[in-house]
Amino acid sequence: MTLRKPPLRDVHDAAGATFTEFGGWDMPVEFDSIKAEHRAVREEAGIFDVSHMGQIAVSGPDAERLMQKLTSNDVTELGRGDSQYSMIPDEEGTILDDTVVYRLPEGDDAEFLFVPNAGHDEQMHRRWTEHRDEWGLDATVENVTDEYAMYAVQGPDAPELVSDAADDSVLDLSKFEGRYAEFAGADCWTARTGYTGEDGFELIVPVESAEAVWDLLDCQPCGLGSRDTLRMEMGFLLSGQDFDAEDDPRNPYEAGVGWTVKLDTEFVGRDPLERAKEEGTDDEFVGIKLVDRGVPRHGYDVTDTDDHVVGEVTSGTMSPTLGEPIALGYVPSDFADPGTVVRVVVRGQSKKAKIANVPFLSE
Repeated sequence: MTLRKPPLRDVHDAAGATFTEFGGWDMPVEFDSIKAEHRAVREEAGIFDVSHMGQIAVSGPDAERLMQKLTSNDVTELGRGDSQYSMIPDEEGTILDDTVVYRLPEGDDAEFLFVPNAGHDEQMHRRWTEHRDEWGLDATVENVTDEYAMYAVQGPDAPELVSDAADDSVLDLSKFEGRYAEFAGADCWTARTGYTGEDGFELIVPVESAEAVWDLLDCQPCGLGSRDTLRMEMGFLLSGQDFDAEDDPRNPYEAGVGWTVKLDTEFVGRDPLERAKEEGTDDEFVGIKLVDRGVPRHGYDVTDTDDHVVGEVTSGTMSPTLGEPIALGYVPSDFADPGTVVRVVVRGQSKKAKIANVPFLSE
């Protein structure tokens, strides 16, 4: 299968980046080293090319109704320029994907823009159009992923860096607020959002201006490797790894994001999720810290102290900030309290571990 390429693939290659396949895209995994890039974001600023994320524009008289029926949060709460984190559930309440939904300003061609994860843009475009037609709604749904690059500038120094690069200050934007700002002569959707736990902005950039804007935002270039370690330290979900509708189906309450579910709205999967909230879940998404030496990885078994398998690691790494092995995964509710002793099977060896609070950095 031919991999999709971000607009600056050749620029990243010339800068010495190494690449990996992710969600059907050929993406930079690191430029210098994961540790150096991770440190830059935690202490200064780093820029990520996240053009593998999808962009779906929804417009027309019934745009709000369509968004409300296909996402779990309440889009009617969004003012112009606001955004929210939300789930895209199926009819059984299983998470198909997580997303950020932006309500665009007056005068924009679209009413909403939502961002599916890598490799999900065509699936979500199809889902939106099929349900629109089934329900007879008046809305236009466009997959505009290939028309834009998307960058994330993150870290303590990122707000000033981005604001200085824009024609007008964007420092007045609060978390999850956005507006159009001009960078290198290009109007870019600029939102105070991110996936690292640090302050910063995400920019959606017209593809013809991709290189000029990247060059303007002069800080440490970062790949998907450090993006992964940063989000794990925060306990953030990764679509396709911490949940997967086919291989590891989870609902929002199991995945620890029940707060994104607004049961006073009508959306696909609402009734099963109401039952799940009332009945509780068998498993919970938790943080895990290894006490013994070793690095937990996706798919490793979590056991009780008698070596009976009770759960599974979905994400794991050696935390660059803490210098400790950390993991995310699912365990039965009886094992989910912080401090509970469990074990993780690392390369066939049972390692002592404890359930931990997330974000790990808050402990």
